[in-house]
Amino acid sequence: MVVPSNEHYGWAKEVKEFDDTKAGVKGLVDAGVARIPKFFVHPPESLPAPSKTTLELPTIDFEGVESGGARRKEVVEEIRTAAGKWGFFRIVNHGVPLHIMDAMLEAIKRFHEQPVEDKMHLYSADSRQRVRFNSNVPQREYDSACWRDILTCVFHDDQLDPDAIPLACRKEVQEYVKCMIKLREIMAELLSEALGLSSDHLSRIECMKSEALACLYYPICPEPDKTLGTPKHSDTTFLTLLMQDNIGGLQILHDNQWVDVPPVHGALIANIGDLMQVISNDKFISVEHRVLAQPVGPRISVASFFTPSLRASAKPFEPIKEILSDENPAIYREFLFKEYYEYYKTKGQDVTSALPHFRINE
Repeated sequence: MVVPSNEHYGWAKEVKEFDDTKAGVKGLVDAGVARIPKFFVHPPESLPAPSKTTLELPTIDFEGVESGGARRKEVVEEIRTAAGKWGFFRIVNHGVPLHIMDAMLEAIKRFHEQPVEDKMHLYSADSRQRVRFNSNVPQREYDSACWRDILTCVFHDDQLDPDAIPLACRKEVQEYVKCMIKLREIMAELLSEALGLSSDHLSRIECMKSEALACLYYPICPEPDKTLGTPKHSDTTFLTLLMQDNIGGLQILHDNQWVDVPPVHGALIANIGDLMQVISNDKFISVEHRVLAQPVGPRISVASFFTPSLRASAKPFEPIKEILSDENPAIYREFLFKEYYEYYKTKGQDVTSALPHFRINE
């Protein structure tokens, strides 16, 4: 689409003025805006229809899973089914203490609700910054911004200098990420077994040895019917573990219908990422999801995105050879993690999944 230069200038100017405040969406809300800036408005076709579908997301109880035996086999079978048909499932009795989950949500709220002066030094869109605060300002012209602010903390090979984490949430982030790493190890074993592999297979290839915590703050929105908290997308990860507060707004695309995923206190949501779909050769599926903007808030959530170790990132990924056969040939070509991630990012909102780009053409 060719846009007149005066409109082009207006769009760029509006985005820059917002970005220069370093106050995020919360800054707009604090200023009492009654109408959202134009660059937050999404095209009507991407916005939710009034009708809603509520289906019950599979819930998997991890109680007794580490003791092995029949109970573990039941859980593995439930994961195989949920990962293959839904791509999303709820986990209960996962071993993460409730007080650590609640403290983490409170700490993220505390970080985002600090005075702007106390957090603006972290404001950056540079993905090389391992700890950064920003507001999802569109990187490409005419992509729509989302009604949310994000604190990101990136742990390469499970490591991040604690002093880099903001003091407002440092202790809670450290405790929470330890729990996520422990749960990831259990998930890696169960997902390996659900693929019919040895329990240590996914750990050995180090496909989930790094994690990025996206600590999200969705402020109350004055015009929620015009924008989104997060647009539809699938995750560029191997696995994501999500904790959300009690407000809700998450939806997944299941059987071509948008389905609400209501919050359950103390539960976590696991979702399969694109790269897990690739290495499982479509045995597990990565599913599009989104977050609605709402007239209530703020909504707080924490997404733990699991990605390869630095060593594994330097090697190509492809469907796991042990699960391939003449009847089940490879569907995807090999590629580097960086190549996948960069293709996804350069396409912006023109693509919700990069999977088709890496499929082997028949």
